Amino acid sequence: MVEERGAERAAYALKLLQSEGELSIASTGKDAATGRLVTHEYRVRGPVAILLTTTAVDVDEELLNRCLVLSVDEERAQTRAIHERQRQAETLPGLLRTRDRERVMRLHRNAQRLLRPLCVVNPYAERLTFSDARTRMRRDHMKYLTLIRAVTLLHQHQRELRTVVHQGEPLTYIEVTADDIRVANRLAHEVLGRSLDELPPQTRRLLQLLDEMVAAAGEREAMARSDVRLTRREIREALGWGDTQLKCHLARLVEMEHLLVHRVGRGFAYELLWDGQGRDGSPFLAGLIDPEGFDVHAYDSDRSEANGERSGSGRASVGPRSGGGRPPHSAGKANGHQGELAMDAGRARESTVPVAAVAG
Repeated sequence: MVEERGAERAAYALKLLQSEGELSIASTGKDAATGRLVTHEYRVRGPVAILLTTTAVDVDEELLNRCLVLSVDEERAQTRAIHERQRQAETLPGLLRTRDRERVMRLHRNAQRLLRPLCVVNPYAERLTFSDARTRMRRDHMKYLTLIRAVTLLHQHQRELRTVVHQGEPLTYIEVTADDIRVANRLAHEVLGRSLDELPPQTRRLLQLLDEMVAAAGEREAMARSDVRLTRREIREALGWGDTQLKCHLARLVEMEHLLVHRVGRGFAYELLWDGQGRDGSPFLAGLIDPEGFDVHAYDSDRSEANGERSGSGRASVGPRSGGGRPPHSAGKANGHQGELAMDAGRARESTVPVAAVAG
């Protein structure tokens, strides 16, 4: 959905669809046979992946805590890089690169179709830790566990297939490794750490810029940080931000008690109360355990294969990258000339699973 504002009236339905996995609505219409008014019920069933974009600072909190929040890099260096790429797009190499875009996208889509809908078992699950400081952590904990499963699923061709017989039926699955948890932790710090931040990314950026301005002013005027006062005009001229944008983010910082407002003459000035927490700008999710000490042999007595048997068709671990082989279910072959993955379309649809999904 492009622009969250266009989905404001559908926010309730979106939250229900994410949490319950199903959406239903009752509508009155005429019966084709009798002509009488009857009630028809329409249902939409998930699972679904919802992607939403917005430039708004304030987003529905109930919808926000169901999602993973990714922000755009608004640094000048990133803007400079975008300008450079836009200029390159006007050249012949840029034109050719644009024409190659669809081929690259098709390659990635075909690679995703090679994934089987396998079950994932985490033998380290009971040893994992997660912050429980707030109620919303209940949902965020499931996002973290889902993230681990997704990492393992994407590496299924580097994982050994295992089989257990349950109530007479075989169940094929793959197991999470310590490396999968390590990758998920790194992503969780970047994504969940930002999602749980009390400040939106751009507001956090302004706070860091104000800290730099206060430090420079204190050194220049030989005064304590608590004595430095900055007006909105001084901040606007120094940073080049628009007045409306600056006013919005300053108000949020004042509300969160990172700034203190003082009356100066006919206007106002701001005192920085922030003590520098997170000054390096790196998002961080507290409470995650380091999987460095995890030893797979410690789980020999608890592993699922103790009650089942190992699958003969499983793959051995082959390292961080997939080899050139095909999974047993795929009916395609590599097209060396084009460098793309050719495969049977019907079988591809059967094996497709969502990789990037919003946790409900």
